[in-house]
Amino acid sequence: MSSRRSPLAMALLSLVAEEPMHAYRMQQLIKERRKGDVVNVAQRNSVYQTIDRLLRDGLIAVRETLREENRPERTVYEPTDAGRETLRHWMRTMLSAPAREFPEFPAALAFLPVLRPDEARAALEERLASLEGRLSALDADLAEGAAFLPRVFLVESEYQRAAVQAELDYVRSLVADLREGRVDWDYRL
Repeated sequence: MSSRRSPLAMALLSLVAEEPMHAYRMQQLIKERRKGDVVNVAQRNSVYQTIDRLLRDGLIAVRETLREENRPERTVYEPTDAGRETLRHWMRTMLSAPAREFPEFPAALAFLPVLRPDEARAALEERLASLEGRLSALDADLAEGAAFLPRVFLVESEYQRAAVQAELDYVRSLVADLREGRVDWDYRL
């Protein structure tokens, strides 16, 4: 289990465990399945770099190389036995043990006094609007998905919705406290 775990590596390994496929198809499926919110495939190069790492670590292997009419050559990958076992290990770990992550929003909150109270409130009010939009989009995605997908394929969207709702509630409360002067702002830079 020496390979470095990442959400993208886990996703790619999961996809080739479903069926052997080429890199472009992996990227397409992540987008088609609307998993781009949990796995970053915006940079195609990161997909290829991750595939190279999975190959180097012996977690996937080349099944075949295809050349169709006017298309570029495509390498089809499949998981190795070590890849299947590593995938199961990664999944158990990712589900059972919270990762130590460093998202931007808590970091910004930690240094909030850099801004004036009115600047902080205005920025947080903008965040409220974004969160409300995100919540609406998640509700629409969940409603659409529930019509044709088993729930197991929607649980990450359910989690995201709950997290966005919790953040929305927190930010609303903080904005109200800022508006009412209930946040001490003695620190000055």
